[in-house]
This record gives sequence, structure tokens and C-alpha cells, in this order.
Amino acid sequence: MLGTIPEAGVWAILGLPLASLLLILTLPRDQGRRAGQVTAAAIGVAFLLSLWALDSALAADGVRLPFSREEWLAVGDVRIVVSLNLDGLSAIMLVVVTAVSFLVQIYSQGYMAADAGRWRYFAFMSLFTTSMLGLILFDSLVIIYVFWEMVGVSSYLLIGFWFHRPAAAAAAKKAFLVTRLGDLGFLLAIILIFAKAQDFDVGAIQALALGGAFGGTTLTLFALGVFAGAAGKSAQVPFHVWLPDAMEGPTPVSALIHAATMVAAGVYLVARLFPVFVASPDAMAVVGAVGGVTALTAALIALVQSDIKRVLAYSTISQLGYMMLALGIGAYVAAIFHLLTHAFFKALLFLGAGSVSHATNTFDMRLMGGLRGAMPITFATFVVGALSLAGLFPLAGFWSKDEILSDAWAHEKYLFAIALVVAGLTAFYMFRAIFLTFGGAYRGGEAVDEGGHAAAPHESPWLMTIPLIVLAVPAALIGFANVGGDLEHLLLGALPADLEVEATKFRLGVALASTAFPLAGIALAYLIYAAEVLPAAALQRLFRPLHSALESKLYFDYLYERVIVRFLFYEVGGGLLAAFDRRIVDGAANGLGSGTRRAAGVLRHLQTGQFQAYGAFAFAGLALAAVLVLAFSPL
Repeated sequence: MLGTIPEAGVWAILGLPLASLLLILTLPRDQGRRAGQVTAAAIGVAFLLSLWALDSALAADGVRLPFSREEWLAVGDVRIVVSLNLDGLSAIMLVVVTAVSFLVQIYSQGYMAADAGRWRYFAFMSLFTTSMLGLILFDSLVIIYVFWEMVGVSSYLLIGFWFHRPAAAAAAKKAFLVTRLGDLGFLLAIILIFAKAQDFDVGAIQALALGGAFGGTTLTLFALGVFAGAAGKSAQVPFHVWLPDAMEGPTPVSALIHAATMVAAGVYLVARLFPVFVASPDAMAVVGAVGGVTALTAALIALVQSDIKRVLAYSTISQLGYMMLALGIGAYVAAIFHLLTHAFFKALLFLGAGSVSHATNTFDMRLMGGLRGAMPITFATFVVGALSLAGLFPLAGFWSKDEILSDAWAHEKYLFAIALVVAGLTAFYMFRAIFLTFGGAYRGGEAVDEGGHAAAPHESPWLMTIPLIVLAVPAALIGFANVGGDLEHLLLGALPADLEVEATKFRLGVALASTAFPLAGIALAYLIYAAEVLPAAALQRLFRPLHSALESKLYFDYLYERVIVRFLFYEVGGGLLAAFDRRIVDGAANGLGSGTRRAAGVLRHLQTGQFQAYGAFAFAGLALAAVLVLAFSPL
């Protein structure tokens, strides 16, 4: 035990990446290497302080540490208080964010070595990490919302880092706009709850919700508004369409933002306000159902992707659905446990995909193959990540997935069935990716120059392989963190004392089923893509309608871009606005002008040029004024 971390130490966790951003802004733009070193050093120290914070939370049994509260802003009855929130939940999130971010910064030293925009890249990375840590550390909904939006802005900058590529610029705009739709619901929820509670403090709102201070409708609307924001950030159906396109950003960005941190922010938000959701059974049912639909939808689409990063992107969406499903059935500990394990094995897989691309100059698995011998470290660590994601014993993913399945079996059988099927699909598409990428013969990769010379496969430099090796350790072993219930005890301490959460029970039958389905998925992938006993082309022809629908991403993009945006908004809505503009706005302006011309035509007859007429009109006006004054005079 190191003793309780001082409040200044917790502030330093937030301040270090912010300081690295400010320092980078003072460096010349040709100092990209130095900017990377500054970012990695700052986040590395923040990671060490986060470990201290976790140790302090363990010593306090996960209960919130008593830090000072300072009034930041007061406008009338609206008071915004600044207070750090360090408990079991936030301590775990701090370690996840800083650990993965630190390893990604190390990896980026090699991956971005030849990029002319490195200075800008590391500045954006520092901004994102600061935003994510601020979201975790504060307990005022207003301040959380500020950092929530900063996460959105910094992710926009990182996704569109290669803004000269039209696809990257479009992906950044798409991510920003889609997540803003969910954020609108979150903002309205904050306004609603303040109108009822006159407070933005998360702890106070939780206590009022559990004490029955809010009506059922208010609680449900507030919870659904919060969930809308969470669904946007965590890419839940129907907001999921932005995340696969966000793969246009650099691969380390995908590993950090779209595997371990930003997309987990939505899960964290629901977990932070979990007592409010518990008080609204209707909201819980919606969270569970949306999570189940998201997990299954994304897993099905991942089956037919040829881009390895898009396979991982849809896998991320599916696993986030898994976490939301768990929260919806009340499996609070299992959801955060899966968030923890997922952060490490998915970051490992994304960085592994970047390593493969570094060697082949492509992310298209149809141009890979045969990389097992040329890239032994990448292959071995990628397999560890895939096995953990598939949930095979004794790797990390097995323990967290099994807890979710056990709770689903106890509470919602239909969600258990969905989760079990998704486990099998996950193993299938991950080992499909492994057999296509590392098995068979090398298919040439992407040409590396205008002469059409193929990329020669080779292992990545040590700056890229060391993070892979380091991440493989928690991807394999971190699941044991909750075998004795230590993680459960830590997380439950972050909840109000009067909120009872049912402990997860180990069920041998569920564990056997959750192992059998992934093994069946791996075996099927082997028969199709390695042994070729079942030819993939023949299966594609046999299931052509389903394959076409999945290849078209179940037509979500078509619905949004062609039907809603182009037809309803542009053609119908735009046409109606154009007609209103022509007939009402222009008609009013033209009518006023025409009427003015006609009135002027009548009045010109009064301009005779005769002095006698002008005098008569003046005298008549004077006489009328005198009559009116005499008639209405109180005398």
C-alpha cells in the first residue's frame, strides 16, 4: 500500500496530458518526434499516478474518496460545483484509459514515424486523453457534458487526421454529426433533471432517484436521454453507422478511441448513473434490448467484411452491445469487467492490424495471407487477442463473457440466447480474419510504388512490437482480477450503500455452452478458410440474399444517406422550403412592391403642381385636426 493519493495527485492525472498539449503547441511543427516523446512521457506518468489512485480506491473498498468541493459558477439558482470523483469505478477507468493510451503513444512513435503531420497528431492525442480523463474524474453533469463534447471534438480531429483524403474527411463529419444526435438527448436529460432536482451532482441525483423523489415518467425520460448520449458515443443501433467509417483515421487512433476509450465512455456513463436506471425498469428494458440488437447486428455484418480494421470495428460495436445488454439486465459488475478485458484485447487486435498493414501496405485481407512466418510476433499476439475476444478458457475474455451470460440466463432468457449466438459468431469472424491474414500463401499485398512492386512482408519495428507483447499479457491474464471477487467488491463500493446488486453466480452449464459455441465457430472458420472443405464461394452463392444484405451493412447507410438525407431532407424537405420561399417569402416581397407601385400611381394624381390645391389640402387637414381636438377634449 502506498497510502492514499493526495488530491493534487489526482489533479495531476488530468493535468499532465493537458500540459503536454500546451507544451507541444510551443514546439516548431517540424518537431514531431519530440512531440511524441512529450505525449508518451506525460501519459506514462499519468498512468503511474492512476495505479496509485487504484491502490487508494482498493484501500477505501471502492468508496469515494473525500475530496474538496469548490463552487465554479453561480447564476441565480444555478450552481456548478467542481469536485473530483475517485471511487472504484473511476479508478478502474483511469487505469484503462492511461494504460492503453500510453502503449498507443509508444506504438505511434514507430507507426507515424514517416508522417509529416506527427506534431499535429500528438497534439490531438494529448487533447483527447485530457478530455477522456476529465469525463471520468468529475461528478457534475454539466462538467461531464463539457468533457463529453471535448471527446467528440478531439475524436473528430483524429478521425479526420488525414483530411486530404475525402474518405477521412467524410468519416470525421459523419462521426461528429451522428454522435451529436445522441448528445442532444443527453443535454435535454440534464436540463430535465435540473428542473426537478435543482442539482447537477451525480451522487445527489442518484440518492433522489433511489429515494423516490422523482416521478416514474421523469426518471424514465432522464434515463433514456442519458442512454441516447451513451448510445451515440458507444455506437449502439441505430447510431452505430459512424464507427466503421471512423477506421479511416490512423490505426493507433482506432486502437485508442474506437476500441478502448471513447466508445467505452457511453458504457461508463450508464454505469455511473446505474442507480437511476435501476429505479426505472422501463429504461433498463430499453438498454438491454438495444444492447442485444446491437451485439447481434454488428456480429452478423462482421462476417462478410474484407477489411481487417472493419472486422474489428464491427466487433467493437458488437462487444459494446454486450456491455449494454449486461447493464440492462442489472449485471453492473459484469459489464464493467467486460469493458476492462475488452479494452486490452481489442487494443491489441487493432495494433496488430496496424502492424500487418505496415508490412503489406493494405488492410484488405484478400491481399494478405502467409504472414505467419514473416511476422511471428504479430501473429502470436494477434491470436492471443482473438482467443480472448472469442472467450475461450482461461483467457481474459472468457471470465467477463461468462459473467454476462450467467446473469442473462438468470434474468432474460432471450438476451442469453442472443449473447450465446454472438459468442459463436465472434469466434468465427475472428478466426476467418486469422486464416485469411496469416494462413495460406502470401497474395502480394498492395503495390508500394508506381512501378507496381509488391510489398515485402516483414515484422514491424520494436517500437510497434513491444506494445503488442505488453498488451498480450493483460489480454490473457486480466480476467483473473475478478476470480476471487476483488473487482466486484471494488465496483460495488462505488454504488450507493442502499442499492443492492445481485452477485453473479458461476454456472457450469453456461460456462460449457459459452465455450462450445466459440469452439464451433473456430471449427467452422477452419473448414471454410483453412481446410477449404466448405468452399467460401459456394456458400456465398447459396446464401446470396443474406450475404448481399450483410455486405450492404443491412442497408443502414442507404436508409440514412439516400432515403432520409437525400430524399426526405433534400428533395422533399428542400422542395417544400423552396416552394415556401418562392410563393410565400418572394410572393410577399413581390406583392408589397407591386402594391407600393399601384399606391404611388394613385397618389401621383394628387401632385397637380397647383399652389391653390396644395393650400386647400393643408387647410382641410388643419380644420380636421381642430375638429378632432375639440371633439375629444375633456373640457
